[in-house]
Amino acid sequence: MKPRIAIIFTGGTIASKLSEAFGGIIPTLSAHDILDTVPEIRHLAEIDIVEYGKFPGPHMTPARMFEVAQIAQRLLDRDDIAGVVVTHGTDTLEETAFLLDCTVTSNKPIVVVGAMRNSSEPDWDGPRNLRDGVAIAISPDFRTMGALVCLAGTINAASEVTKTDTEEVNTFRSLDFGPIGRISNGKPIRYRAPVHRETFPTTYIPSNLPLIKCYAGMDGWMIRAAIERGAEGLVIEAMGVGNVPPPAYYELVAAVERGIPVVLVSRCPVGRTEHIYAYEGAGKHLHEAGVIFADFLNGQKARIKLLCALGAGYSIERIRSSFEWVE
Repeated sequence: MKPRIAIIFTGGTIASKLSEAFGGIIPTLSAHDILDTVPEIRHLAEIDIVEYGKFPGPHMTPARMFEVAQIAQRLLDRDDIAGVVVTHGTDTLEETAFLLDCTVTSNKPIVVVGAMRNSSEPDWDGPRNLRDGVAIAISPDFRTMGALVCLAGTINAASEVTKTDTEEVNTFRSLDFGPIGRISNGKPIRYRAPVHRETFPTTYIPSNLPLIKCYAGMDGWMIRAAIERGAEGLVIEAMGVGNVPPPAYYELVAAVERGIPVVLVSRCPVGRTEHIYAYEGAGKHLHEAGVIFADFLNGQKARIKLLCALGAGYSIERIRSSFEWVE
């Protein structure tokens, strides 16, 4: 018997085509429209279809991502389901994939795919990516790997991957650690396991958790405004290995003193945060004041992880141990 795979369709470019009425590209294709373009998938597995929606990537919210995660969990809990594939818009794909990685507890594969070309283009990459996603989902080599992302034949861990190019089909890359596998002649090959992953017993998603990027000459008004508007937590994209302008430093310390979890990442695309510099606004003083350093995560991923940790009811110290995992 063929294995059974569930595919959750959420929209994005993989479901899009040119609309004369709208004068541009919009998600309009149904699950059956997409599956009909890749009949070989039916030879790989029996398919259960879940039509979640036709959302462009920017329309996905953490609340919707959590709904998708809950659907995926219910599917993976079924004895007859071998794995789950999620189709998604690429603009927020890494965030949904990472939320799945943080909240879905199953040894079965869960693979998030998308497309960088729409169905009105001759080089539409959606069908290949969907076929590859199903091939990974039925492979025993990719069990216990958490959520995975596959586009352009490259398999990446959701905890490590990011979108790096606005147009290229191989946009999703793991800049720090490299891919965990690839598709070769239609078959998935595994190189390694994810470097680090953790799941959270999340029960809800906080609604007010901003991400603020540092820049030269920054003062503290955005941080202060976020706290005054009731931010439940805050992620700050610092400079270099973890330093901020002095005015921002004092607002971050004030937020920590109010019991608000503040997570610091680097605005650099590669590398981890460190608390080694000791001048005004530097990482050493931020860390000593209680700011949490996020090791290798980028801003959007740190925000997702903090949402999940807060939604699990974690204390600030437990949140710290989740983020600061590198010894």
